[in-house]
Amino acid sequence: MLFIDCPYCGKRAHDEFTYIGDATKKRPDGAEKNDPAWVDYVYTRDNPRGPHLELWHHSLGCREVVKVLRNTQTHEVLGTGRPADETRLPEAETKP
Repeated sequence: MLFIDCPYCGKRAHDEFTYIGDATKKRPDGAEKNDPAWVDYVYTRDNPRGPHLELWHHSLGCREVVKVLRNTQTHEVLGTGRPADETRLPEAETKP
């Protein structure tokens, strides 16, 4: 079973959470509804392999959003935090 350490109420089973999506995707500034950047933001998704930042909603608990660093190959949770917390992928820390 996958466990997520909620920063608000502690370690809980993943079935208390609902996956929201990719936490690395940034909303385009001032994009129109028919702007290609907006269409890309809404519909285009990567399928990463390895560590990935995700947003999860603690829907059966405190109802807060949690940022989760999870390995998509092993499903291991590598870290959690609040959405505003500075959490980076391990590869991003080694790039210049």
